[in-house]
Amino acid sequence: MADGTESAGRHGLPSRLAGEILAWARREGLEPGAHLTEGRLAEVFQVSRTPIRLALQVLEGEGTVERQRNRGFFLRAVPEPSAAVTKTADEDPLYFRIADDYLSGEIGPRVAESELLRRYGVPRSQLMRLLARMAREGWIERRRGQGWEFQPMLTSPEAYSQGYRFRLLIEPAALLEPGYRLDPLVALRLRAEQKAMLAGGWHSFSSAETHRIGAEFHEGIVGGSGNPFLIEALRRVNRMRRLIEYRAHVDRSRLVRISEEHLRILDLIEAGAMEEASAFLRVHLQGSRLAKDVLGLHARVQKAG
Repeated sequence: MADGTESAGRHGLPSRLAGEILAWARREGLEPGAHLTEGRLAEVFQVSRTPIRLALQVLEGEGTVERQRNRGFFLRAVPEPSAAVTKTADEDPLYFRIADDYLSGEIGPRVAESELLRRYGVPRSQLMRLLARMAREGWIERRRGQGWEFQPMLTSPEAYSQGYRFRLLIEPAALLEPGYRLDPLVALRLRAEQKAMLAGGWHSFSSAETHRIGAEFHEGIVGGSGNPFLIEALRRVNRMRRLIEYRAHVDRSRLVRISEEHLRILDLIEAGAMEEASAFLRVHLQGSRLAKDVLGLHARVQKAG
């Protein structure tokens, strides 16, 4: 017999999925008019089509999705992430508990679903939604046969610093690649996201959303190099630092300065001042590292040893 908690969870699922669908649409770079098929979304979010259909109806009511007779649902707009939607989708306590338990060594790199269900005592549907999200973010993969495997991550301040030093090697160099060209539409999107941060996102967006915005900015400007080796290298290190940044203490007031510097970098790139942009990016990366304190996390990681 379902209790009140389970009933509330079922009724809240479409609203949570609605926020996750919009976040996914932003990550995928979907444009207005994109077809949102129930089958594809059910596959992405590892749920049945019924909650997907209900979530799309929620978005239809909000005006971000429209339903066309005999054709399905289509994206009308991708609004800037709101604090309420972001926190609902991104700040599930269980998500961070699993992250902490992995980083501290409480659970190993390979784990079975049955073990996670026993450990956390949650419904399988909730666990599977979280595991699907973790897989989309690139820090866990389903193993062939059964179970899940955590992917290589930066799990200590030393490794985290090495990641930043690696970025210092490749990102400024990317701006000096022959034939560098930043797509104007990419620049427009990056600028809009930084302005959203300055308009209040620095305070209200979740850790996951601020990480995404920052990572996509740097991947976007490196993408202008047209060098696939540089682009893939940066994407890999961004995936590897994602988890530790979620749990790091960030002085959020410094995110304002970081976004202002991002806009300055865009200004320099669009003005064709590539040498100056490269030099400023180097200084920016050195300063950004200081805004993130991972010492508390390091203490938790070392405690397990």
